[in-house]
Amino acid sequence: MALATASGQMKSVASLLMVLNFCMYAVLLGIGGWAMNRAIDHCFIIGAGFHLPTHFSPIYFPMGNAATGFFVTFTLIAGVVGIASILAGFNHYRTWDLTSRPAAVSSALIAWALTVLAMGFAWKEIELGGRNARLITMEVFTIILSATQLVYVAALYG
Repeated sequence: MALATASGQMKSVASLLMVLNFCMYAVLLGIGGWAMNRAIDHCFIIGAGFHLPTHFSPIYFPMGNAATGFFVTFTLIAGVVGIASILAGFNHYRTWDLTSRPAAVSSALIAWALTVLAMGFAWKEIELGGRNARLITMEVFTIILSATQLVYVAALYG
């Protein structure tokens, strides 16, 4: 009886974290998509007769600082993988048995690892300064998601 109660509690914690993480990853993808679109629209135009600037970076973003391009790129990757891990977690939530748990846990771990990598670039961007409110929001969501995704992995595994 106690084991069934603990399993039911983990299932409810996992469902709450699934909804929370899904919403947060969706916000990250929205802001990251905006930043990527802005970077593409306002990037360097290189053509015949033009030369690359001295400190040209292939990941150039017209806002933020030197870490912004890496931060946005890895946050978009983490967001897509995070959404995919939530979908695998939803499949596990429906059955809640041992056969679906490995897929849910492994995809959630990969999403957490990518989120932690994006969080490292967020810390670097914070250290360098000079970013706008949308990038600050992305940084905050990435840092919070690195913690909630880890708790989500623990809830799936437990």
